[in-house]
Amino acid sequence: MLPADRESGRAAPGAGDALKRLPLDSPFGFLTVVERDGKIVALEWGGRASGKPDAVLIEAKRQLEQYFAKKRTHFDLPLAPDGSDDEKRLWERMTKIPYGQTATYGELARELGQMPRVLGQACGRNPIPIIIPCHRVVSADGSLTGYSAPGGVETKRRLLQFEGALLL
Repeated sequence: MLPADRESGRAAPGAGDALKRLPLDSPFGFLTVVERDGKIVALEWGGRASGKPDAVLIEAKRQLEQYFAKKRTHFDLPLAPDGSDDEKRLWERMTKIPYGQTATYGELARELGQMPRVLGQACGRNPIPIIIPCHRVVSADGSLTGYSAPGGVETKRRLLQFEGALLL
C-alpha cells in the first residue's frame, strides 16, 4: 500500500485488490493513473507502474496527455471513485464544471443540499483529481483554498491558470 493509500486512515480504493498503475509525466510532475476492473479509481501524484497496462489505462494516459497539450477539455473515461454517496454525487457534479471555469463551494453545496465545509472536505478526498476537476472549485470570493496535490494551493492556481480560469 502506498503512503497516499493510508490518507485519513482509509485504505485506497481496491487496497488489497489487483490494481494496475500507469505513470505519465505532466507539466505538474509525475502522475499515475490507477485502474481496477476496467475503471479508473485514482489519479495519484507521483509515478509508479504495476501490472500490465490495459486499454482503459492507455486511453486515460492518452486523454491526460491531450489535456496537458491543450487538445482536450473534457475527459471521457469510465470512473469508479471510492466514497460515500454524497461524495460521489459531488464528484459527478464536478465533472460538469466546464474547462476554464470555476464554481464555488457555496453554489455546489446549495445545489447538492450539503454544507459548504462538508463539501470542501469531500473535494479534498477526491481520488481522481484533474479528471474529476476539484481544482475548479473556489471560495465565494474567488480565493483559492486547499488542494490535495503536492504544492497545495499553488498547484491548484497553476491548474486554473493552465486552463485560463485565472489570469494572474
